[in-house]
Amino acid sequence: MPNTKSAKKDLLTSERNRLRNQSVKSRLKTVRTKALVSVKTDAANSEAAVKLALKEFDVAATKGIIHPNTAARRKSRLMKRYNAAQQA
Repeated sequence: MPNTKSAKKDLLTSERNRLRNQSVKSRLKTVRTKALVSVKTDAANSEAAVKLALKEFDVAATKGIIHPNTAARRKSRLMKRYNAAQQA
């Protein structure tokens, strides 16, 4: 528990940011899952879902919710699966 007045304020700020970031991270997981499912089931029409997921990753990285390298890694893995599905 915080001992100083400023530490107590920091705790409140951290909690507020955690709750805000939590909803964004949940959305990222949902969008990624939908994109992966659409790539597996309907490779021809999955472009929109993949584009949305890529955009969401970029926005989250820009806002500092996830690390830019994490966003790049997730985008890369998604595109790898998307491109493989397009080839098949």
